[in-house]
Amino acid sequence: MVKHTLTPAERKKRFIRLILITSLVVAAAAYPATAGLGMLAKIGADAYGNMPATLLATQPPETTYVYASDGKTLVTTFYEEDRKYTPLTSISPLVQEAIVAAEDSRFFQHHGVDWRGTVRAFIANQQAGTVAQGASTLTMQYVRNVLRDNATSPQQAVDATVQNADRKIREMKLALNLEKTMTKKQILEGYLNVAYFGHQAYGIYAAAETYFSKPPSELTLEEAALVAGLVQAPSSYDPAGSNQTAARNRRNYVLDRMQQLEYISPGEAKQAEQAPITLHLSDQPQGCTSVPADHNDWGFFCDEFRSWWSQQPAFGKNPDERLENLSRGGYTIVLSLDPKVQTAAMSRTLSAENTSSPFALGSVFVEPGTGLIKAMAVNRKYSLDTSGNGPSTSPDNRAAGVPGNYPNTVTPLLGGGGINGYQAGSTFKLFTMLAALEGGLTLNTKIYSPMTITTPYLGGAGLSACGIYYCPSNASAAMTGYQTMWSGWGESVNTYWIQVEERIGAQNAVAMAERLGLTWHTDVDQEQASAQKAAGWGSFTLGVADTTPLEMAGAYATVAADGKFCQPLPVASITGPDGKPVTTKGANGTQVPVASPRCTQVISPGIARGAVDAMRCTTGYNAAAGPCGSWSTAPGAYGEAGRPFAGKTGTTDSTRAAWFAGVTPQLAGASFVADPDEPSDAVGDAESEKPVDVVALTVHDALAGVPVVNFTPPPANIVGTPQA
Repeated sequence: MVKHTLTPAERKKRFIRLILITSLVVAAAAYPATAGLGMLAKIGADAYGNMPATLLATQPPETTYVYASDGKTLVTTFYEEDRKYTPLTSISPLVQEAIVAAEDSRFFQHHGVDWRGTVRAFIANQQAGTVAQGASTLTMQYVRNVLRDNATSPQQAVDATVQNADRKIREMKLALNLEKTMTKKQILEGYLNVAYFGHQAYGIYAAAETYFSKPPSELTLEEAALVAGLVQAPSSYDPAGSNQTAARNRRNYVLDRMQQLEYISPGEAKQAEQAPITLHLSDQPQGCTSVPADHNDWGFFCDEFRSWWSQQPAFGKNPDERLENLSRGGYTIVLSLDPKVQTAAMSRTLSAENTSSPFALGSVFVEPGTGLIKAMAVNRKYSLDTSGNGPSTSPDNRAAGVPGNYPNTVTPLLGGGGINGYQAGSTFKLFTMLAALEGGLTLNTKIYSPMTITTPYLGGAGLSACGIYYCPSNASAAMTGYQTMWSGWGESVNTYWIQVEERIGAQNAVAMAERLGLTWHTDVDQEQASAQKAAGWGSFTLGVADTTPLEMAGAYATVAADGKFCQPLPVASITGPDGKPVTTKGANGTQVPVASPRCTQVISPGIARGAVDAMRCTTGYNAAAGPCGSWSTAPGAYGEAGRPFAGKTGTTDSTRAAWFAGVTPQLAGASFVADPDEPSDAVGDAESEKPVDVVALTVHDALAGVPVVNFTPPPANIVGTPQA
């Protein structure tokens, strides 16, 4: 007998004929008592001819995991669908066998469509008068899930899952073609990563974590059978409900099927069926309000990270697209958040100001030379629930019944997120000093500084005797006399620094602040900092502009890093789902990791060292190159820090806000205390020491056991010669 070999054309015709015949069966299975065969044949033929033959699969949405700086401590996750793609090699063989037994026992025999199963479903549905059985293979289910995940409109999502003949035919055609390009193991892997297992768990990794708090490689036989049984109807077989009967029956059905397919022995099946359902449920955190309960303060850091992410072009064209990618992209993010520094900062903060206080006491700590944000602490709880908050101190808010922002708030009090911040007082003298040293003045610059001075700057007089001109005063008459940069800094002599600003030009002090990372948050500050008005902004050196502790920590870290400004950075590394670092275009046009420090040498090392030498006068550390004067504004800070420590205090008019910025070569911090609800409220002199203590004591705790690094003295040209 001569065997006839089909030509390609004949094979194609036979294939189409088979599809058409099957279309009748599928259509009848979907509509067992509602349509005539003529109509069904037309549905099948038309549908098959108009449907695509290739499944265009894209990467399904994956969960983004965010860790602390140790790379192990989970801070939170972001997801649209909780899923982590897992290769088949990391999924227990028991899970693989259980899913085949539960959903498609002939998976390894058919070629995408199980014709035998289709006919069986047709007969069962005809007998039942309804859709009693399906005929979807694992391959067809995989196709369905991919079509759902690839949907770009609500209608496409509906079309991917609607119960009709067209959908079945489309799935069959795509499944048959898919098995020509993918192996069975690849399809099984894909299916296990897209299937829905209930409780917002998409894919086997999320399912194993949700129900058993373990990876899918560690699931036992009974656990594997339980999760495999869920995909058919996650709600009906939910094992986390009060009644586990349905879940147990479904699990045992899967075990029976595994035994029939000889994946397990009868004894193994019996033992597993007798085992109780024991769950170790885990709720996957979602977003910044879901940080660990015992580390609620991490929410503020998380919020800063999210704000930073939304500004990075590497993650999308606009903020909305970037945040969408954060919830879909499957990134692994290691924050710069150092739990040791954060714990120290929170401990010192709460011991100084409790959460029930209307005053916010907050601080940010940054690593000089990298810009890595190590901690963000404030006496608040990161929470959306304000039902138990204290009354607002703002008269307008109080009248409107709006509660105060304590203790619960998600307002980014420490920086980022569009807040204006607070006036920072004399901490702004840093920018005047740096501009002066760069302009040729030296630390030995001696200027007579009276109690009050009339400046050439217009506005803000405050005293009728000054007329239309700006007329600032010192905090104490004891400051009157000749001052150098060392004594003028340590004693915070306003009339000294106003005169220095006059000599070098207020516009240069403003420009220096911008070089060190400050931005202008209000319309008034933006106007004052403009090229047209900056030269006349005489009050700038006394800190009348709004800023945040995040910006000030970054600015002060610059001088601790020998003049290298690094943008404050909340991340240490970011990798994509492929395990490779996410990159962006660097300053020289090459691709660099998006988490790389972004640093620029904005002032010379000598100038930075000169500034630090003067800053030592504030803390009681004493300058290396000159006399500090007879007293200072924070003489105990050096002793509290217990290592080389320099800084600057700052208070605003009537002590409405109090600040301190302090640095070591390894850590820089900025802290403030103010009323976020009503910035015009005075915090009072009793509060003004708290930012000093928070920064100095946090440095002490955070750097305990870390080798001491000394400041480098300034060069002779920065020091200058003593003046008579």
